[in-house]
Amino acid sequence: MLRLTSLRLCTSQRRFLRLSPLSRDQVMDQLQACSGEDKVLEVVGRHKAKLSVGHVGCAMGLLWHFQKERPELLRTIKQVRQHPQFLTLRVLAENKISQMDDSMVVDMLYDALRLRVEPHDSLIQQLVTEAWNRLDRLQMPTLSKFSICLNDQYLQHSTLMGEITEIVRQKVHLINDARVLTTLMISISSLSSPRLRDALIKKADVLLDSMNPTKYNNPRRVVQFMRNSKHTHRPLLEKCNRLLLLNVAQMSAEDISIITGLYQTLQFNNCDFRLASRQRLLELVDASSDPVAFTKLFATLGPMANQDTRERLEGMALLLADELNGQQALAVAETLEELQCRNPQLINKFASILHKNLDHFRPVEIVRATQTLMVLHYQSPDIYNRLRTIMLKFLQSSVFPYEVTMLTRILSMLPSPRLDETALARVEAVLPQCNLNDLNTHAQAIAKWLRHDPTYLHSTPSRYVRLLQSLIRCGHERLGHADRLELLLEELRYLSGEWFEEMLLEESVAACRRLVDQIAPGNVPDVAIFLTRTNYLSPHLLDRIAQVALENIQQIHFSATYATLLPFAVLNYDTPLVDELFNACIQRLTPHISSFDPHLLVLLAYALALADYFPEEVIKEIFTVDFLAKLDSQLETLPDALNMRIRLRLMELNRAVCLECPEYQVPWFHERYCKQQQKRGNGSVTPVQQQIHKMLGEVLGGINCARVAVLTPYFYTVDFECVLDRQGQPVPYSMPSQLQISEEGKVQWASDTTEERTELPAGAQRIALDFLGPRSFCKNSRHRKGEVLLRKRHLEILGYHVIQIPHYEWNSMELSTHDAWQQYLKKRIFHDIP
Repeated sequence: MLRLTSLRLCTSQRRFLRLSPLSRDQVMDQLQACSGEDKVLEVVGRHKAKLSVGHVGCAMGLLWHFQKERPELLRTIKQVRQHPQFLTLRVLAENKISQMDDSMVVDMLYDALRLRVEPHDSLIQQLVTEAWNRLDRLQMPTLSKFSICLNDQYLQHSTLMGEITEIVRQKVHLINDARVLTTLMISISSLSSPRLRDALIKKADVLLDSMNPTKYNNPRRVVQFMRNSKHTHRPLLEKCNRLLLLNVAQMSAEDISIITGLYQTLQFNNCDFRLASRQRLLELVDASSDPVAFTKLFATLGPMANQDTRERLEGMALLLADELNGQQALAVAETLEELQCRNPQLINKFASILHKNLDHFRPVEIVRATQTLMVLHYQSPDIYNRLRTIMLKFLQSSVFPYEVTMLTRILSMLPSPRLDETALARVEAVLPQCNLNDLNTHAQAIAKWLRHDPTYLHSTPSRYVRLLQSLIRCGHERLGHADRLELLLEELRYLSGEWFEEMLLEESVAACRRLVDQIAPGNVPDVAIFLTRTNYLSPHLLDRIAQVALENIQQIHFSATYATLLPFAVLNYDTPLVDELFNACIQRLTPHISSFDPHLLVLLAYALALADYFPEEVIKEIFTVDFLAKLDSQLETLPDALNMRIRLRLMELNRAVCLECPEYQVPWFHERYCKQQQKRGNGSVTPVQQQIHKMLGEVLGGINCARVAVLTPYFYTVDFECVLDRQGQPVPYSMPSQLQISEEGKVQWASDTTEERTELPAGAQRIALDFLGPRSFCKNSRHRKGEVLLRKRHLEILGYHVIQIPHYEWNSMELSTHDAWQQYLKKRIFHDIP
């Protein structure tokens, strides 16, 4: 088998040999007969004086071929590089570059890099220069391979890669090989214009249909291109997912780890792939006994596994710990963080390994290690002091804004003094180069020091004041200079926190309004998500979203209808145009209901319910045994936070359907879930609620006329409840409230909270009073959000007259006295009720 491989690898080199028809090339025959690296290098040493360019190319190709056939742990690249004849081969290759044809130049470069010849070595540099000189005449497969070599040398932003990008732009229509195209897509992703990006996506869509479906690295590279270019083309992503699904049974743990990581970055939680990959990873557990395979398996399977499997994986991690290098130990430790591991033996073991490897970590790895140890609650002042020293050293020497930002963020988390002048000078120097995320991170770090360092409270040095002013100025300048909505939305995607909301939110929305004409079908979901996440009500932007979506509804992927509709539902923005949008989106998604991931369909249905839409096809699809079983299976693979969120939304949807659409005959099956959540509640009330409760007793003529934190059917908790008879007079309760407020402000549940509500006297009215805090309103207005109206609708269906007390009214200057508050409650209870 090895002889056949050698023959195939070396046949292409024969074109460089000028032999008579009857002669044979004995050196080539000897190379073809080699069964290992030592034999190849022995032939090189024995015949170095008469080696031709073909011999040199064949020898270098064989050396890499023998290495790649072995598992990574068994490769002997270091020994090959240290062999004296390998230097001979490199010198010969360098001397014969001018004799090589185009493909041999690139093949030689590729093989030499795989054998870890340093990029600064003269052989590599001359090969790169030679290939550059021939760039315009390289065939596309050769150009594709050359681009990989440049990426290996971190030259993806170089002028040379720019020239390759231009060649691809001109010839993309001529590429007919999916492997060639997808490799080029990865290489030039950071330099591709939006137009070229779209052309590459279109071409990839065509070639994936005609390729061998077992070549799953092609769709994997397309997904990677979307990740690199920060642009998700949903139809192509789903096509790639279908091809990947066909091949899960043949994938390694590393393959699945890479794909899962890409999906996570793209926020693509495909149910079928997660279930299939989990099954495949479970099959690989016993075979993953070496450090490389186990690290990938643990990092990927751990978050998707059940408790028994997690415990088994943790046991394996403890046994293999001493065999892991620093990077592998860090990957395992980060997974323990994600799993919220509380095994002290395991945590201490991996903390010890990390401690031993700190001097070998790069800045990003030091940051990851520090955060992981802190989240795992590892207690060791020595290691944190050492980490701080290392990070300060990196910070003082770093010239990369992203490095300075992440180091500053982690340093602010440590219980340590503020930064010295040198470190602060480095932070100040990079601010003009920082994006909005970095600026926000620096602001949060400074805020932490201001809160926790006592020396800050007594005298804030002017340097920190200037730094905060610089942050605001840089943020405003960056927003003012933004001229591409797509890039602006990318920076705004994850921004949050008090500083952003106070200093940049208004300006961010203003920048989006200024670029409103750039809203298009492709970025409609991104603009909608930004408004939803910030709770900012902007009629101008929302109207534009509705208009663009309506005019281009067929261009919006059916799964993107959820993000598109969400701000209208959450922010309770309703106009005739919005009504048209909801109806159009429902028509768009209905034919594809069975293609939705279960968790996404639940979220979509809840968003529709917020806006008082209950499409029968959607509701009946969700509340079937098969769908709920599939949803349960998917939830087992999702992160805990998302799992809990989906379960809550399913309960709220179930409640909404039971109350508002009894004709669908959907049963209420969340009684047990609600009781469990009720027991887990913290049971505390705010001082304002205590104040209102006390005043209600005064207004109604006795504390027994008002109940606090009343549990309704379907498990709503009403802040306060009272009953008025037909004459509008308070009716005292014959039984004590299910809940009472203690002196410490805690809500105490009675032992039996499942009792039926007492029957009302004839003509009496049950009143629910709800205090609405700031979260019940849009960020920039007094406009009630959708969930507030949903709750009001449901309480009214349950027989309540609902009185909502907004925080801005209760805390206003007009209600600053005891009498004023009493008069306000009297008016709301006795005069506002019909």
